[in-house]
Amino acid sequence: MLGIAIQTLRARKVSFAGTVVALLLGVAQVAAMGLLLGALLDLPDRPPQRFAGAPAVVYASDPEWNPAHHDLGVRSLAEAKGIPDGVLQKVSATGEVVVDRAFYAQVAGGAADQVGHPWSVARFGGYALAQGRAPATDGEVVVGGGSTVGASVTVLTADTAREYQVVGVTNAVDYEHAVFFTDAEAARISPRIEALVPLGPVAAVRAAVAGSTVEVLTGDDRHRVDASSARDREALDNTVTLLPITASVAGSTAVFVVASTFAFAVVQRRREVALLRTVGATPKQVRRMVLAEALLVGTLASAAGCVLGLFGARLLARWLIALGISPSWFDVHPSLALSVLLPMLGAFLTGVLVALLGAAAASWRAGQVRPIEALRDAAVDRPMTSGRWLLGVAGLAAGAGMVGYVGFGAPEMTLVPNKYVPTLLVPILAFALLAPVLVGPLTRLLMAPFGGARGAGAMVVRESALTSRRRTAATAVPVLLTVGLAISLLGATDSINEARDSGLRNQVSADYVLTPDGSPGINRAAVEKIAAVPGVQVVAPVLTTLYTMDGDQLQENDGYAVDPAALSRTLNLPVIEGSLDDLTDDTIVVAQSWGYELGQPVEVFMADGTTVSLRVAAVYEALRGQDIGYLTQKYAGTGAYARNGLARRAYVSLEAGTDPTAALAGMRAAVDGLGAQVLSTEDLVATESAAARQLTAVRQRSVAVIVVVFCFIAIVNTLLMATADRRRDLAVLRLAGATPRQVVAFFAAESLLVAGIGVVLALMASALNLAGLWVALTGLFGTTPIVVPVGIVAGIAAVAALLAVLGAVLPTATALRTRAVALTAARE
Repeated sequence: MLGIAIQTLRARKVSFAGTVVALLLGVAQVAAMGLLLGALLDLPDRPPQRFAGAPAVVYASDPEWNPAHHDLGVRSLAEAKGIPDGVLQKVSATGEVVVDRAFYAQVAGGAADQVGHPWSVARFGGYALAQGRAPATDGEVVVGGGSTVGASVTVLTADTAREYQVVGVTNAVDYEHAVFFTDAEAARISPRIEALVPLGPVAAVRAAVAGSTVEVLTGDDRHRVDASSARDREALDNTVTLLPITASVAGSTAVFVVASTFAFAVVQRRREVALLRTVGATPKQVRRMVLAEALLVGTLASAAGCVLGLFGARLLARWLIALGISPSWFDVHPSLALSVLLPMLGAFLTGVLVALLGAAAASWRAGQVRPIEALRDAAVDRPMTSGRWLLGVAGLAAGAGMVGYVGFGAPEMTLVPNKYVPTLLVPILAFALLAPVLVGPLTRLLMAPFGGARGAGAMVVRESALTSRRRTAATAVPVLLTVGLAISLLGATDSINEARDSGLRNQVSADYVLTPDGSPGINRAAVEKIAAVPGVQVVAPVLTTLYTMDGDQLQENDGYAVDPAALSRTLNLPVIEGSLDDLTDDTIVVAQSWGYELGQPVEVFMADGTTVSLRVAAVYEALRGQDIGYLTQKYAGTGAYARNGLARRAYVSLEAGTDPTAALAGMRAAVDGLGAQVLSTEDLVATESAAARQLTAVRQRSVAVIVVVFCFIAIVNTLLMATADRRRDLAVLRLAGATPRQVVAFFAAESLLVAGIGVVLALMASALNLAGLWVALTGLFGTTPIVVPVGIVAGIAAVAALLAVLGAVLPTATALRTRAVALTAARE
């Protein structure tokens, strides 16, 4: 049967070309995603930057701390503490030591990512004086590029805004924007020691620090101290978050489309299979022939798809970099490494397996036909097999159950893209499996308005779709996937963002909010100047990291140091137990997700190394990512913080009788030049929304773009296959007296009907998804609307319909060049 299979491939070029295209693109998509995921497991070693000229670096670290398993920006407790004084003394005994400190220091109007260092470490990072001299007094600084020697500048730090004189300018480097102080001034601003550069023998240094909480880094390991290392981790975290979502949704869609396309190609050949059965072919021989064809097509298309996937992976990597998701150095390099070979092999085997599985069910069904019934079976359309019924009903039940679980059992799952987005695919695939059953009712529904139309055109279109329901369903499914995923993904993104905005509006009760303006946060000087404005009360929660013990595991949590009197006045925390009024220096307010009860003592490790025992004064309900602990300002010392000592924002309330206009003018004048701005609550929501939406929107829309583009190709591919196989239908129309224009209009109308069926199925599946989302968001944020970008979705649906029409009209117009009598004898 292998010889027959090869001859069949040659004879039916159009049908098999469609399956090859679908399989090639599907394998390319799977390979590209696999290669990108593999690249994350085999990242290149990044060279050191700030300590490229240092023989070694002593850095505080915890060997059991994996940054990938913790929130972005959070250090281990050892890193938060920095280098202990005892370690400094031991390292100093081995020879000369240079002390490094890193802290927020921004020249007013300068780059928001400026950082302060002592001048003594500049030489190790490639800095050299281009003009002027080194700082000699506490009032002098050296700026890395772009300043003028002799200028007086205001430098913002976590505590103050102070005037300094620029006495030197260095060459610019590409990894940071630095401001250098004298060693004494740097120690005053930031007591915490970031790292040490020992100039003595490395072996002696290692021996001196053995058994302590520090490491001696050499070679490329020195890059761990660079700020770009943390930025790389953040970018890679975004990539790690996006790629599994994209891979799961895009991969599942590709596999489903490929399997459906291949099965459809086999079903198209039922007449040929019937003839083989009548001339004596056994069921086993028929199955072997079909599977041999699938193996040949699957092998060739999968091999080509893997090669295309390699190029596609590099294009996707560049796209992720352009979107700001991945670091600039992220790429996929062709090699014989396992990170490349395994994804390629997996994609190849997936393609071959999908081809075989896509053909297996149809081949089994064809092989079961008795010879005497072969010709009759070839003419009858049986759209649903028992296996498809089983999968469709099971998928619909699973989709409904998953929607119910998300809506009522685990609403916070909607805020975790890796978990939530794949669930959106289940109802859509379920409706795709059940499409042949729904084609009949939907065809009658959509054609009902044309029941009174003159002529037989509407009747022919309706009956053609009803007679060949499997073909109609097969061509409608790509439209269903395209529009359904667009509605579900984009609707979920916009609805979740709208719900977050509503939650932020409900949480903030302050009159005004102080937010960063060209700076990474609000410093204490800005807060003090705001507080000095008559009639104004301000609270500026400074972000810290609180470490608690969960059994024998150290857990990190976000904490805010606040003024207790202003907390309840500016924020509406949904308190479950206790009262915010009980927040004192010896108590703490925690989120319910922390797992502590009212009045329970909590041992908290502060980031400066101190340990305090606090009692739970109140427990409140918080969303994932907003489960913050609140402390009093007793713990607001800069040394107690693992972050930069800045407030993310400050909340401002006006005392009774205060003139809002005068107060607003006074506040804006007070913070002028301090990297802060005064906004209303509505302006805050818009600002926070824009920042919070960006990454979420990029993630979800990236998935939508990749999937929709693939589905667009599948629409054209499937319609081309279906229309090219209908030359006999075209011939019958022509011999019945239809003009070429009427024939083209018939196929165009039928393709529009198919697209309409796909859109209606997409609306049904998406309605199930969005209903569950609405229930979940209502439980999390209160009453919230479901927002669907109607314009974008309508555009996608219109393009899908246009492609469906083109996929039907183009082969029809080409076939019309052949005489009608010749078409009746044509097989392709």
